Amino acid sequence: MSLHDDAVLVLKGYEDQPELRQAYLDHLAAHPDGLWKACADGHITASGLVIDPERGRVLLTLHRKLRMWLQMGGHCEPGDVSLAAAALREATEESGVTGLALVPGGPVRLDRHLTPCAWHLDVQYAVLAPSGAVEAISDESLDLRWFPYDEVADVADTSVTRLVEATRTRLGV
Repeated sequence: MSLHDDAVLVLKGYEDQPELRQAYLDHLAAHPDGLWKACADGHITASGLVIDPERGRVLLTLHRKLRMWLQMGGHCEPGDVSLAAAALREATEESGVTGLALVPGGPVRLDRHLTPCAWHLDVQYAVLAPSGAVEAISDESLDLRWFPYDEVADVADTSVTRLVEATRTRLGV
């Protein structure tokens, strides 16, 4: 199965945010290259919020280019076999944490936002950090920091806050 086919299946199976979900599906129908950075009309991206429910915290990156605290994530790559795999790859690369695991149940949220390169149609997953996780800053980050749930709104925008809330709801924490 191609990454494009996987993205369509994932989005068709996602039951929340119906209008935004349909916009993503319409984008993929109109753009066979709609998963790739080269698609100037926007592209599907994949991200993963790294969460440590044992300690009640999430790991955020201070994005080098955007200078904002965000979840890990970014562009799909040709080697990605699924959106979930892309999100897990991005979370692992940007956090430096080994042993991350996707939270079951597919995407937690969708978020469409304008970036310097194009519109990002982000498919957001939740990713569990293993006990004793040790992070390492990547080239894409200025900083990497764990934040207690109730401090995220103080440093991040509403899209990140909504992602944390949706992830906590999914996990029941």
